[in-house]
Amino acid sequence: MSSPTPPAPTGDNRSLNRSLKSRHLTMISIGGAIGTGLFVASGATISSAGPGGALLAYGLIGFMVWLIMQSLGEMAAFLPVSGSFGEYGRRFMSPSFGFAMGWNYWFNWAITVAAELVAAALVMKYWFPHVPSILWSGLFLLILFGINALSTKAYGESEFWFATIKVLAVIVFLILGLAMILGIIGEAPGAQNWTAGEAPFVGGAEGVFLVILVAGYSFQGTELIGVAAGEAEDPGRTIPRAIRTIFWRILLFYIGAIAVIGFLIPYTDPSLLNSSETNISVSPFTLVFDKAGILAAASLMNAVILTSILSAGTSGLYASTRMLFALAEKGHAPRFLKKLSKHQVPVNALLATTLVGLAGFITSLVGDGKAYEFLLTVSALAGFITWMGISWSHYRFRKALAIQNISLDSLPYRARFFPAGAIVALVACVLIVVGQSYGPLRDGAPLGELLLPFIGIPFFLALWAGHKLVTKEPAVDLATADLGRE
Repeated sequence: MSSPTPPAPTGDNRSLNRSLKSRHLTMISIGGAIGTGLFVASGATISSAGPGGALLAYGLIGFMVWLIMQSLGEMAAFLPVSGSFGEYGRRFMSPSFGFAMGWNYWFNWAITVAAELVAAALVMKYWFPHVPSILWSGLFLLILFGINALSTKAYGESEFWFATIKVLAVIVFLILGLAMILGIIGEAPGAQNWTAGEAPFVGGAEGVFLVILVAGYSFQGTELIGVAAGEAEDPGRTIPRAIRTIFWRILLFYIGAIAVIGFLIPYTDPSLLNSSETNISVSPFTLVFDKAGILAAASLMNAVILTSILSAGTSGLYASTRMLFALAEKGHAPRFLKKLSKHQVPVNALLATTLVGLAGFITSLVGDGKAYEFLLTVSALAGFITWMGISWSHYRFRKALAIQNISLDSLPYRARFFPAGAIVALVACVLIVVGQSYGPLRDGAPLGELLLPFIGIPFFLALWAGHKLVTKEPAVDLATADLGRE
């Protein structure tokens, strides 16, 4: 017997303002995934794996992320709750797993805010080399806080326009690149850069695998749509629409940009190998704009990258604030964090997260910065842990639907390839996480250096086990799992 479609959400999201439209949700996810990994560091991936290797690596990771977004989209459209995947972990895995997922994601983005403050100061040094970095970081922190404190709609609008600038930069890059490839601008390069030396696959399977590890981090942020689902307008309609468009746009941008770079710049160009988030002049985007005769290309890309940093910082503060608010609502964080402003913004959670981001930034200034590097290392795997949690929760969610005789027809959006999709995505994430050890093992690194990239895992497990020991709460029985929207 099938149950009727669950009623519209009320209780769980009664205090959050549903003001994010489909265009906001789409740009929030696009903005979260397009950043310095594409604009600057993409050159290093082509240098190490060749144009073909980089394309294959990003294509494989893109497919994995698509499967994860399918899982998240199905749950978020059916249960658009605050806390998103932390709440799904609580409902379909165990309260302790949901607790660990929520705090893990909050910590990841809170530390990311600190990282963006550091990056923003570095970018501003391009134009104002003599102004102290702390002044820029303080100014940007005030901007990020102000945008988030105004209202959910203010955040949605700011992220829409931040992301639009990035999207336009990529589109212009692709159009100019295509014109150069076809010989409309300058001399057509042909396919020589795809056949020279070891191209198109430099380093063979090893080169592709090493780039896969980098590509995985580049796509992180697409899951932000799940956090925003609790404040989405008409989530049963807007979330599926956003999910259907996000992946293909992001994949087009990454695959298209790498293809253009591969045609126009040989993988042996030393500028690609030197690509870094602090050297805008050797960004592959800057190099291509230079070839096209765009004046002040480095300044143009510097402005786009600054926009990317502000976008990531704003989204990071939004995501971590909402996750902390959801934790407080479920009794997993202090109750005072549930307080809302007159604009229905979790103001205390926002203040707490801002202070943690500020503390993280200050650790980058004191001593030799080792404490800050440690915090970044702990949070580095948090995105992959979140993706694994989404896939696992989705598998359990579908099992709960079956056990409770709820028809799949009640789903506003249905993930393709279930259960294979969820299982493949989960296994792929595990393999990528384990693969972090390949480079240090190959280079004969000491044990401490070998284990350092995995330090985020015991942090997550300690949260999970600690909550379990204190509360003694059992795993969720899927026959009674909470499938209502309260």
